[in-house]
Amino acid sequence: MSYRAMPTDRGPGSRSERPSLLVLGTRGVPAAHGGFETFAQHLALEFFQRGWDVTVYCQKTEAKSSGQASPMEDHWRGVRRVSIETGPDRPIATMAFDWKCVRHALRERGVLLVLGYNTALFTLPLRVAGRFVLMNMDGIEWKRDKWSFFAKVWFYINEWFGALASTKLIADHPAIANHLATRRKESDIVTIPYGADVVTAAPTAPVEQLGLTPGNYFLSVGRIEPENSIVEMITAYTRRERRPPFVCVGPLEPKRSSYHARVIAAANGRVLFPGAIYDAERLQALRFHALAYCHGHTVGGTNPSLVEALGAGNAIIARDNVFNRWVAGPGQFYFSDTNGFGEVLDRIESTPSMLDDARKMARARLAQAFEWRDVLDKYEALCLEYAWRKPPPD
Repeated sequence: MSYRAMPTDRGPGSRSERPSLLVLGTRGVPAAHGGFETFAQHLALEFFQRGWDVTVYCQKTEAKSSGQASPMEDHWRGVRRVSIETGPDRPIATMAFDWKCVRHALRERGVLLVLGYNTALFTLPLRVAGRFVLMNMDGIEWKRDKWSFFAKVWFYINEWFGALASTKLIADHPAIANHLATRRKESDIVTIPYGADVVTAAPTAPVEQLGLTPGNYFLSVGRIEPENSIVEMITAYTRRERRPPFVCVGPLEPKRSSYHARVIAAANGRVLFPGAIYDAERLQALRFHALAYCHGHTVGGTNPSLVEALGAGNAIIARDNVFNRWVAGPGQFYFSDTNGFGEVLDRIESTPSMLDDARKMARARLAQAFEWRDVLDKYEALCLEYAWRKPPPD
């Protein structure tokens, strides 16, 4: 079922006959970073086509301030962008950006969709003003190993506040919904996963530019962090000589990160590290032409990179947990530790034809639960519940 926004019955004097949505919590559009930005782009463009006024807040990081104190506004493919300048790309700058977004949104009409709870405390003024705040609660951020004790405490507090204070909670995975149900009643939680495009063809040039042969390399895409099992996968790969190369896409700074240094040591010069790649077409090509996609994530809900691998028709080798099992579904390959990952690689190298069924199952799983149209239909249905409700009087 596809929903369409209908004109409001607010009568003469209303500022618009279109429902309004404000999107907070991302770096902005067009997408140039991670999963939330890609989602925000798909949602904003689709909602605009369906008759919504859409505003996306965009973070403009500057190494040196330009002196621009006021937000700058423009339009991109019909979507209104409110760009707010911050300092260098650091956590404190992102927190300042989130606070400025909230202050600006207080003066705007519409439903508020907040992507992530990392600064949920900042949404207090919105709730005090009676605004409707729909919050995508993302993963369980405070469980991630990469954060310091104080950062984990901050995320834990904000998760609780976001869960208790938001109008409605959005979980991207049934396990996340179950977790949130320990903080909020189930009727206040809706489960809507991430989406991905169906990729049926891709150029080979991005693959060949890296010195790779299409269809003959293992691929991992994501942040190079302990909870993503990068060391375990690379250690298993390098234990013996293997024909297909292993490609690990993600930002790598061994001089600044001891974990990254461990990754480099484990690779022993036999793994390709092309760095972070944010260009969607290049990533699509790398996924589409991979022999198999390797996903070691241990924390989180519906991971965008895993869903995008399904969209590319990849055979999946995933860390065995409730998150990945639900997303990737049956017919894929799962591992629990370093030895397990190595055993899967051995089986695939000896009998590559066994990947054919996994690829078919990947496409079937995407069609079942993760196509963008279905995901965005569910988001619009939720937003329409609040689009015409009047906030309480001042």
